[in-house]
Amino acid sequence: MTFYKKLSPFYNLALLYLIVSFVLRIVLLFHPITQSSFTIYESVKIFLLGLVSDFFVFIAAASFLWLYLIFVSNSKYNKPYGYLILGGFISILIYIASGKSIFDEYGGALPKIVLIFVSIKTLLFALFLFVPKYRDKIRFWLFTFVIFLYVLLIFQNAISEFFFWNEFGVKYNFIAVNYLIYTNEVIGNIMQSYPVIPIFSALFIITAVVTYFIVRNSRKYIDEIPSVSEKIKISAVYCTLFVFALLAIPSLEKTENSKNIFVNELQSNGIYKFYLAFQNNKLDYFKFYKTISDKKAFALLRQQIPAISGQNTIQTVKNDSVEKRKNVVLITVESLSADFMKVYGNQKNITPFLDSLAQKSLLFTNVYAAGNRTVRGLEAVTLCLPPTAGESVVKREDNKNKFSTGYVFRKKGYNVKFMYGGDAFFDNMQDFYSGNGYQIIDKSSFAENEITFSNVWGVCDEDMYNKAIKVMSAEAKQNKPFFNHIMTVSNHRPFTYPNNKIDIPGNIKSRDGGVKYTDYALRQFFNEAKKQPWFSNTVFVIVADHCASSAGKTELPLEKYRIPALIYSSDIKPQKYTQLMSQIDIMPTLFGLLNFDYESKFFGQDVLKPNYQPRALIATYQDLGLIKDNVLTILSPKRQIKQFQLKLNVKAGISPEFQIYYDQIPLQSENTNLAEETISYYQAASYVLKKKEYQFKDLSLTAKNSKLYAKVR
Repeated sequence: MTFYKKLSPFYNLALLYLIVSFVLRIVLLFHPITQSSFTIYESVKIFLLGLVSDFFVFIAAASFLWLYLIFVSNSKYNKPYGYLILGGFISILIYIASGKSIFDEYGGALPKIVLIFVSIKTLLFALFLFVPKYRDKIRFWLFTFVIFLYVLLIFQNAISEFFFWNEFGVKYNFIAVNYLIYTNEVIGNIMQSYPVIPIFSALFIITAVVTYFIVRNSRKYIDEIPSVSEKIKISAVYCTLFVFALLAIPSLEKTENSKNIFVNELQSNGIYKFYLAFQNNKLDYFKFYKTISDKKAFALLRQQIPAISGQNTIQTVKNDSVEKRKNVVLITVESLSADFMKVYGNQKNITPFLDSLAQKSLLFTNVYAAGNRTVRGLEAVTLCLPPTAGESVVKREDNKNKFSTGYVFRKKGYNVKFMYGGDAFFDNMQDFYSGNGYQIIDKSSFAENEITFSNVWGVCDEDMYNKAIKVMSAEAKQNKPFFNHIMTVSNHRPFTYPNNKIDIPGNIKSRDGGVKYTDYALRQFFNEAKKQPWFSNTVFVIVADHCASSAGKTELPLEKYRIPALIYSSDIKPQKYTQLMSQIDIMPTLFGLLNFDYESKFFGQDVLKPNYQPRALIATYQDLGLIKDNVLTILSPKRQIKQFQLKLNVKAGISPEFQIYYDQIPLQSENTNLAEETISYYQAASYVLKKKEYQFKDLSLTAKNSKLYAKVR
């Protein structure tokens, strides 16, 4: 077998991918949505540079094929190596099946997936080892299956790219990434929108036929398995091309610089665009959503926030009373839905401390979370701006030097910290908070004797609170007020926590247990804090980051966004605030209670001011909503607007201010005023971020606080 033939699995699949990609470009070029004409130069650019990009993307994607083929051999089954390897597989299998492996810490389907994969590998290795006479046949069918998968993925990707273009007129972007998150809704939509059974039946038939021809022309690789020296040569060729691919792919992406967006999109490679969507998490509001003129957007926003002027949100906040220099502790509680609390109708008694604290606090009964991820909650209480399309600002590249609650506190002379029981690198929290002037305390700051329990997410809430008490007691001696933002972790899958703390064991991994332990740890924190001299001069703000679940029958199910929020201090009169409000209003309201005078850029408002107009902003990654006047307005990609009349679905035995369930009835005719007001919020927020109008000026703080973080670690 010549060296050329040894590469046959690679070049046959590469040829297929290039042909399919070429045909797809032609189809998309003449698609009705591609309303553009192209010059000869643009056409050459689309197909020539597109072809080169496709080739290098295939090289990168073929890494799994290379790993599979490079380990095809007979020598590993010789005695005693075969028995040793099989023993290793069995040991790993027993470890995973024990239910106490590292994969079990993640919960979900991961342990089962890993168990199935290792079981198959173990079984196949045993068959190859003990039944050598069937080794060639088994290897042939395995080889066929691998080729089949590659062929299937090539055709499946082409079909997906076509349907995505059919919907949005672009290659993959963040919406495609989002589709992986909301699989139930997406699959349901596909099933209802397209003739799925005929399409996939044809797909599998074509895949089987193409696989037959590729296997027939490539099977010499397994019939005459290359020697070690030959595999080294194959690896040298592949690895060289792989390195070139890593350099070439991003360079080719930079050539997508035409003023004609269709040229750039047609030239691009869909798979690489999908990867970039994962990395950049961007969804351009101005490209995909209904817009009005920027001037009109800010004019409408000014009706909601009268103090602003021009195309920005700069406003001067003045208070008549003397400023209160109190310490502030903001606790964002992981996945704390409103309906976990007794006042919202829960009868399980899983939040007894929060239920009691609510009676002693300024309790906001009608608050909606901005989104359904932790980063959205952190964004809401830190930046106090609407949840813009795509990923949260926390996870974006341009996430530093923003106008934030921490910035307001620093300007007032406060020490400012973000405390998290896990690794702050998760979800980009370290980069975001250190880049916005916060000093960070995370799991790496803990001494060994400060950790009594931890899981994959970090130390338990009790350990985090104990650490916080130590830090705040040290801060109190510095004669400066402190602002500390604590993010909890225990109320998160796998819901493990120390045993013998509550009446639900920590090792049964129940949601109710996670909530109740979180509540228990919060009680212990307050009990310990009350012993500290700084307690009486401290305001505590407790709010959920988001609800425990976001799935519902509608795009934005309101009950999945309703969260508890309260402010407690010895000098704040207990009361209920029942007006509709957003998570982004919590901190501006606190600043009002402290009588802060400051220059603000916040969209969030002090809800206790007489000019506040009740409304709430809620969103997924792509659906952007405004609740106002019992109407939910939703902005979606493709410039769609949907509106629903909200009819309260009353639950017996629950006070009116704690009712959370609504029927969403489509409006027969558009409420233009509310539609444009919704646009004004989201367009203005996208504008100030894009134009960098939401920055503060002290750019040295990024480097300074990175050093502080390193010091704390």
